[in-house]
Formats: sequence, structure tokens, C-alpha cells
Amino acid sequence: MSHNAIAAARGAEATPENVPVGPSHQRRWWILLVISLSMLMGVLDGTIVNIALPSAQHDLGFSDVDRQWVVTAYALTFGSLLLLGGRIADLVGQKVIFLVGLAGFAVASMVGGAANGFGMLVAARAVQGAFAALMAPSALSLLMTTFTEPRERAKAFTVAGSVSGAGGAIGLILGGVLTEYLDWRWTMYVNVVFAVVAFVGGAVLLQRTSRNTSSKLDVPGTLLVSAGLFCLVFGFSNAETHGWDSVATWDMLAAGTVLVGLFGWWQSKAAYPLLPLRVLLDRNRGASFAALFVSGAGMFGVFLFLTYYLQQNLGYSAMKTGFAFLPMIVASSSASAVAANVLVPRIGPKPVVPLGMAIAAAGLVWMTALDMNSEYVTQVVPQLVLVGVGLGAIVAPAMSLATSGVAAADAGAASAAVNTVQQVGGSIGVALLSTMASDAVTDYLSRNPKDPGVLAQAGLEGYSTAYWWSASFFVIGLVVTALLYRRGVPQQDENAAPLVHM
Repeated sequence: MSHNAIAAARGAEATPENVPVGPSHQRRWWILLVISLSMLMGVLDGTIVNIALPSAQHDLGFSDVDRQWVVTAYALTFGSLLLLGGRIADLVGQKVIFLVGLAGFAVASMVGGAANGFGMLVAARAVQGAFAALMAPSALSLLMTTFTEPRERAKAFTVAGSVSGAGGAIGLILGGVLTEYLDWRWTMYVNVVFAVVAFVGGAVLLQRTSRNTSSKLDVPGTLLVSAGLFCLVFGFSNAETHGWDSVATWDMLAAGTVLVGLFGWWQSKAAYPLLPLRVLLDRNRGASFAALFVSGAGMFGVFLFLTYYLQQNLGYSAMKTGFAFLPMIVASSSASAVAANVLVPRIGPKPVVPLGMAIAAAGLVWMTALDMNSEYVTQVVPQLVLVGVGLGAIVAPAMSLATSGVAAADAGAASAAVNTVQQVGGSIGVALLSTMASDAVTDYLSRNPKDPGVLAQAGLEGYSTAYWWSASFFVIGLVVTALLYRRGVPQQDENAAPLVHM
């Protein structure tokens, strides 16, 4: 079998004697719970603070211009340090780095919750992002090395995919409840509860994985990719607030593109590459990274603009807005289970992931019809369910396939790459969609007299534009994944690297 046939869910068949029966295998479902909790904490932190921002702004007295830095500070450090975090997990050991990430995240969350000013809050968010960059790749690596039997691995990645897909919406619900009934500071403090439970569970359940002593940290690669991703995320964030005619926006984007290009070149030369190109160059893995990038970029069309629509146009409270996303969570989780456990093992990813792209695009196009009088049950829920089904069919299979067939020594790098493409995709999506929506509002107002009715309609024009662009992301994803994914069920390469390192 060719090298290109490296498997998706780590293979089609595993004989009973190949399945490990060590302590970590016996406790694997408890380990899945601990890892899912840590992943949920990392994902929901991207949205939980959004709903609390108006309260935090009023309490700490910072400006609208400064407000976006509370979100951007987290995205900057998380996105730019993920690959480094993945490699450190490989070199030092996944259990140790997972626990360090959890502990650091908890401390940073406590500092953020106790913030007495804007600077302290932003600094805490940046530190949260840095520790999340340690925690996220090691969590996925531990999932890979704990679940080695293909059917069980599919179930584990279904759960992980559901958590990733639904975490943002859960963040909106939790953010709404905590802000409404307690205080905005609890959107930070709640992380401490998650982290303590996950830390204790991880310390007790996880086996200490062996360090990869044959490798060294790729310092030039680390500097190039960290600086490059920082510039890209900063550039797109700057475009969101200062527009595309800002010199700083284009300078940062150009610098980021050059640095990431140099990083790619260096990885082909380095003795101990930070992200070995063999991780990316398998066709199924490449298609999966593309799928995760697109879903990260397109998902924000739902979360961000539908949140605005429900609160500003339909007058929903923060808590009611969060619960309005429940149908999407249920649909996404159900579709994840069917896609990863039933469809991909039988017919392979080629029909499943592109179909998910088509369904998500259809749901977003349908959302463009929302107006000031739309009924939630009949005119919002069907679209949410469609988008949820689409995301479920994309994320769980893609997460499993993106980490398939890699050597144990590359597990952290592959897992970090998964998180990186989602994070960078999300950052780019927010910036592009926000800018397109803003331009649509400005254009509509320039052509119509400014009265309250026209202002509300202009907002709808902005949301509709964002949904169209989100749908176009998924259409591009459909084409790319349909071309790249191989036909048929992924097979285990008998020459693939060992799955578990004990």
C-alpha cells in the first residue's frame, strides 16, 4: 500500500490483540470526559466573553475602540503559539503539558475575573490564550493516543467534534446566564471550575507519555510561524476595526504572508521541523485541514451576526439569545455522530464532508431571508438546524482524518495544526464578514434617508451580506474537499507509524 493511503480514523481494522489494554485504555471513556471538558473550556472562551463585554465595558470604563482587544488578545496569543504548544507537548510529554496548560488557564481566568482595569483584563486574556495554546494540542494528542481502535476512535472524535462545533453556542448560553444572574466577572471565574475538575481528572486518569528525546525544538521555525500567525491574526483584526484602507492592516498581512511562506520553506530544510510537511501532504489530511479552516471562517457568520440579529432586531435578552442556539447544538451533535460513526466508515469522507458543506451553505443562504418580523420557530430554527447538520457532518470527520496515520512523535504537531487552521480561519472569517457587513450597511444608508426604520433595515442588509459571504466560504470548501478527498473508506497503512507511545 502506498504512503498516500495512510488511514483516516487510524485504520479500517484492528485486531483485538493490537488494542492496548493498559490502564489508560481501561479508563479511556473517563479520559474522554476530561479532555472534552478542557476542549469545551477553550472553545467557549472565544464566545462567552462576547455577551459579557457590554457589562465589562460599563464596569471598567473602556472605549468601543478598546473593546475588541478583549477578544483579539486571546485570539492573537492562542493562534500564534499553537504550533509551538503542540511541539512542546511532543518533546516534554502530553500529560505534563496538558496539566500545565489547565493550571495556567485557571490562574489567568482568576486574574481576568478580578481585573480592576482594561489593561489587566487584556493581559489576562492574552495569558489565557498562551496557556490554551499548550492545552489544546496536547488534549487532541491524548485523544489520539488513548483511542486506537477505529470504531472507538470515531466515537471519541464525534464527541470532540460536537464539543468544538457546539462550544461557541454553549459559550453564548453560559455567558448570557452568568451575565444576567451573577456578574460579567463570572464568565472568567467559571473557567476555574472547569479547569480544576479537568486537572484533577487528568492527574488521576492519564498515563505519563514518554518524551520524544530524539528530537529538538525548531527555534527558527517557531519564531517564523509564531510571528507570521501573529501578523496575520493582527492584520485581519485591524481590518475589522480600522478598515481595509488602513496601512497597518496591509503591512501586517504582507509581513504575515511572507513569514508563513518562509516557515513553509524552512520546514522542508530543518532537521527537526516544528510542523513536518509529511503531516500536511497526505491528501485526506490536506482536505481535512481545508475543511476545518472553512468551517472556522464560516461558522462566525452564524454566531456573530445571528447574535446581533436576535438581540438588536428581535429584542432578545442575552440569556434568551444563548438558548436560541440550542437547536443548532442538537443538530450538530446528532449529525457528528451519524457522520463519524455510520457514514464515513461505510462510504468514506468524499461524499460526507462536501455534503456537509452544501447543507451549511444552504442554511446560510436561507438565513438571508430573515427580516424584522421573522418568527423564531418557523423562520429561524429551520436554518439553524440546517447549519448545525452541515457543521456536524464537516467537523467530526475532518478532526479525525486530520490527525490520521501520523507518527506518535508528530501527534502534537498534527493536533496543533488542527487548532491553528480553525483559529486562523475564525479570525479571518470575523474580520472579512464584519467588514463586508459594515460596507453593506454604509452603502444602504448612503442610498436611503436616515430614520429609525431605515437604520434597522440597514442592519438586516449587513447581516444578509455576511450570510451570503459565509455561504460562499462553504461552497469553496465543497469544491476543495470534493476534489481532494480520496474515494472509498480510508485504509490502515501497515507501514504507518505506531499509534501509541507508552
